[in-house]
Amino acid sequence: MSATSRAVPTAWSALAIVMLLSLSSLPALAELRVDLTRGRIEPLPIALPAFAGGGGDEARVGGDLAQVISADLERSGLFRPIDPHSFIQTVAAGEGPRFGDWRQINAQALVTGTVQGQSDGRYRVEFRLWDVFAEQQLAGYAYTTTRQNWRRIAHIIADQIYKRITGEEGYFDTRIVYVAESGPAERRVKRLAIMDQDGANNQYLTDGGALVLTPRFSPSAQEVVYLSYASKVPRVYLLNVDTGQQQAMGDFPGMTFAPRFSPDGSRVVFSRSENGASNLFVMGAHGGGAQRLTDGNAINTSPSYSPDGSQIVFNSDRGGSQQLYVMSAGGGEARRISFGSGKYGTPVWSPRGDLIAFTKIDTGSFYIGVMRPDGSGERLLTQDFIVEGPTWAPNGRVLMYFRQGRTDRSGRGGSSRLTTIDLTGYNQREVNTPGDASDPAWSPLLR
Repeated sequence: MSATSRAVPTAWSALAIVMLLSLSSLPALAELRVDLTRGRIEPLPIALPAFAGGGGDEARVGGDLAQVISADLERSGLFRPIDPHSFIQTVAAGEGPRFGDWRQINAQALVTGTVQGQSDGRYRVEFRLWDVFAEQQLAGYAYTTTRQNWRRIAHIIADQIYKRITGEEGYFDTRIVYVAESGPAERRVKRLAIMDQDGANNQYLTDGGALVLTPRFSPSAQEVVYLSYASKVPRVYLLNVDTGQQQAMGDFPGMTFAPRFSPDGSRVVFSRSENGASNLFVMGAHGGGAQRLTDGNAINTSPSYSPDGSQIVFNSDRGGSQQLYVMSAGGGEARRISFGSGKYGTPVWSPRGDLIAFTKIDTGSFYIGVMRPDGSGERLLTQDFIVEGPTWAPNGRVLMYFRQGRTDRSGRGGSSRLTTIDLTGYNQREVNTPGDASDPAWSPLLR
């Protein structure tokens, strides 16, 4: 048995989580596995009883942990949590599973855990993942954290389960920054907001006094770059989401928009509009001169880096209609990669590097789709009145975007909501937000 520890930033403050890794000797087998390379996947039945505790707050937190982990896994579409009312065994602290009881309710995987209060006021949370049919432990970890941070521990545990069963990184210990919208259409208030990926811990980062657009996370997940009209002129701002410190990134003529970080966080690429044309520029993330990447009379915008930082995908009307192009990150000749009917926009490169997501408008309908970086293999995942602004989960398996409905003759309706969908196009889920929401951006994993 080995033990390591490290500090991990929390979602909202400088509080630390100390993780104690306690993997028992695990067998070199992987019978229990979900294959993500197939099409529509039958969800894996998994049992998640409440984590055992000593009573009082421990018992309550133990139940809450199991519920959050269960909800994370269920939303992925890859797991089917079994109704706790069907459980035969109530797993107590220090007790192992009676595998026959779990086979009887058709559970293929089982998660057991405990919550223990520590003398310093923190919680120690331990969990174990079991293969019910092989009757073997697949994973076991323990975490120590402040009491108010139990929800993040639940997301971290869900990530561990997802990784052990699928073989790929999870995406639950992440945040979403987005534009929270309220008020009538002619006086729309747009505030910068941030929340956990499941909609919990929602907080507003700006007061609504100025219009904000297109927020994007830095690779560290601690800074957000976005467009604001705070000075009545559109400027790109950099905001530290933990400290609240904010700075304007230069003062350029014309309108600047669609900023996005480079993969290493050292640069920000953006579009600047001047004299009827829009071109791409890049500058240092914390200041410095801007370097022009494109030149001409076309509308070039929505740049997004490849994961290795060597290329940029963007949309441009240089060929007569709005299409997707790829060029070197240093500028130069661009090659067109979209050739289907309609207009293409808001491209964003997958963290895996294998796909580019985009918005498409064709014959009056909006679509979210994906294609390979060379333009082949185009697939449309969803369609509606308006769907826009795709952003990738850090494992490159799930997309989030915003969906806007129609308004009726009296102006009612037309709400804008965040939605997730996986690459199969089947598992589509609305994300809970306090009100209307648009322009989502998914953070990297927080640890």
